[in-house]
Amino acid sequence: MLSALPAALMLAGAGPVPQAPDFGPQLERFTYPWPVQTMEVDIVGAPAQMAFMDIAPQRPNGRTVVLLHGKNFCGATWGSAARVLADAGYRVIVPDQIGFCKSSKPRNAQYSFEMLATFTKRLLESRGVTRATIVGHSMGGMLAMRYAILYPNSVEKLVLVNPLGLKDRSEEGLPYTDVDTLWAGERKTSYASLKAYQLENYYHGVWKPSYDRWVWMQAGMYQGAGRDTVGLAQAKASEMIKTQPVAHELYRIKPSTTLIVGTLDKTAFGRAQVPVNLRKSMEAIPVVAPRAVKQMPNATLVMLEGLGHSPQVEDPARFEKALLAVLGARSR
Repeated sequence: MLSALPAALMLAGAGPVPQAPDFGPQLERFTYPWPVQTMEVDIVGAPAQMAFMDIAPQRPNGRTVVLLHGKNFCGATWGSAARVLADAGYRVIVPDQIGFCKSSKPRNAQYSFEMLATFTKRLLESRGVTRATIVGHSMGGMLAMRYAILYPNSVEKLVLVNPLGLKDRSEEGLPYTDVDTLWAGERKTSYASLKAYQLENYYHGVWKPSYDRWVWMQAGMYQGAGRDTVGLAQAKASEMIKTQPVAHELYRIKPSTTLIVGTLDKTAFGRAQVPVNLRKSMEAIPVVAPRAVKQMPNATLVMLEGLGHSPQVEDPARFEKALLAVLGARSR
């Protein structure tokens, strides 16, 4: 049964929200669908671990797909899509970026998309992969674009799913917010706040029980002793997204690119930090995408009618059919 109520009303009327489980700051107690491995990297002179899943198909087609998660997501969120891709013959590599999910969250790290792209490239090389299709969702779309700019010859195809970074939000009035202020906001994160945000922006006011697992996953990192560690990493990620848009470099994205965008996505990064009188004028991703795709040398746009920011979660079968079509594969 679906709910279609305003976020505040829905949450207020649902009774007390259960306490989120303590999954640990690296999701130590949250189970992923495949075995998790780690690659050690060095950050400001200290070791850190980058977690990933490497899924081998039973009938390999010789191609590899890399799935990059968004800021409020993890590698596990790609579970259904990864399974379908593996069934179609693709090797699938699903990293958790440094600062997120099952990977380390080093306090001294200065986050940049260049750093994350470099580590992703190093991970693929360590697995013997020199060329792959890169699929990035939301913040992962920004990372995928930066990866394609840095390593164009390593990208077979680029697929961007409701990506952030297509527009410089500073041009819409988004002010700079320092990490300490962002961190203070992150300390207030809860299951209720995450669900309210996602209901309004990701799922256009319609909630399915299947979404709850992913909200619990995020909320569970904020419980226990790791709360401040997770909050600081998320604050630094928000600053990274604000200060490092790809909007002015779209012409540099050379590989064959497809944008897959849900038409009901309400996401405009930083809207809550913009002065109230400017918020309504901020353009959501479905408005920005048609213009952005024209600035890329070799790009097409696929609009998924009636879906929001996370089509791979909202309607996995429909999203996976679209993704396989982009990759030139048949569903089984």
